[in-house]
Amino acid sequence: MSFFSTPRRRLGRVTGLVAGLSVAALALSGCAAGASADDNSQAGDKSLTVLLISSHKGAAEWLKTEYEKETGVKINPVIVPYDEIGSKLALDQQSGANTIDAAAPWYVSLGSLAQDGAIKDLTGVIKDRADEIKPDDFIPSIYDPYSLVDGKRYGLPFDGDTHVLFYNKDILARNNITEPPATWDEYLEDVKTITANEGKSGTYGAAVFGQKSPLILGASFANRLAGFGGEFLDKDGKPVINSPEAVKAAQALVDVNNFALPTPAETDFGAGNNAWYSGKVGFIENWTDTGVNSQNTPAIADKWGVTFLPTEKAGEKSRASLVAGFSWVVAANTKKTKLAEDFIIWASSEKVNAALLTAIPTTGIDPNRKSSLEDATYGEKYPEIQRVNRATLDGALAWPTGPKATELAQTLTDELAKLLAGTGGTAKETLDRVQTKWESLLGK
Repeated sequence: MSFFSTPRRRLGRVTGLVAGLSVAALALSGCAAGASADDNSQAGDKSLTVLLISSHKGAAEWLKTEYEKETGVKINPVIVPYDEIGSKLALDQQSGANTIDAAAPWYVSLGSLAQDGAIKDLTGVIKDRADEIKPDDFIPSIYDPYSLVDGKRYGLPFDGDTHVLFYNKDILARNNITEPPATWDEYLEDVKTITANEGKSGTYGAAVFGQKSPLILGASFANRLAGFGGEFLDKDGKPVINSPEAVKAAQALVDVNNFALPTPAETDFGAGNNAWYSGKVGFIENWTDTGVNSQNTPAIADKWGVTFLPTEKAGEKSRASLVAGFSWVVAANTKKTKLAEDFIIWASSEKVNAALLTAIPTTGIDPNRKSSLEDATYGEKYPEIQRVNRATLDGALAWPTGPKATELAQTLTDELAKLLAGTGGTAKETLDRVQTKWESLLGK
């Protein structure tokens, strides 16, 4: 997922109905003004309205062009900010507007969307069309989190979205850093060194995404939680968010706060990426497609490198963090169920995912399948990105995905924001509060 040149905006909850969204629902309903149920029947209108986030605009254009070319079905993309897609879809379905046929929301929101009756259960479709879908080809650590809720499957993986660590070779060389950090302690020391030497001239050790959103600050914490060996929940689904590993992860965010691009609490994707692509930061944790964009950006082309996320100790195997990730779903009230199913099966296929990985203009898509991850063209054009993406194959850390998942993510993010602002007490005190709230939300 790419947020290249995304403007700053204040983020709200990813899902949940919020004030003012009724206006957006009216705007969406305008897309289908005057359409009757008969007009929208599968036997008639051969078009689909598909909801995607702004960072997938490039992918939307590619999908629209290629799908119509292959099938004659017209795709009408509706593009919304990345933090609003879940609430837009839920409101569209719950209000009776029913303008959306398919969508690609954040995988963490599948549980709440299913509970709200906004998306269809695809369990039977996946079983009946398994030969076509090839579910065994989806990257194992991605498939269940991106589709499964309480034993039923509601989505198909679209954008894999794992973070890795990018570094600016020139900045590291100027500061006598001979290799990228393997541990979070080494990362902190490198960031301090660069900022001490070059901060006054506007170059900093790292851009750290710290704006208060699960997809931003939550992602930065999740990267460190994976690196320190922590989990969100234990094997029985009970919260362990105040574990020693989690406390170390939170403290690592606090420690880097004063040495990163000012100010981490205001650093969203737009601010962080703009600093990276203009060569003003030594490190950035970001989605793997950042490498594709970097190589196609003159200011940084051939000046970047990429490595795995750091770990606690040298020599430990790095663990991928599924910080974002988006899944194809079928809207609950669409009149074009089969048409929508056909589209999302095609859009999540090996052929399409592999093409999106290397398409120019770039699409912001990361691997969702084993076969596309190992695609020859992908490996030839971006061998280093392919190498680090292989970390997603085994044991990646995923967010909780049940009906309360978005509330869990927002609760954690709110408390982390207080911690970084200096108003939340210690890392341990902060995560103890989160643990209590999560236990209450989950009833465990």
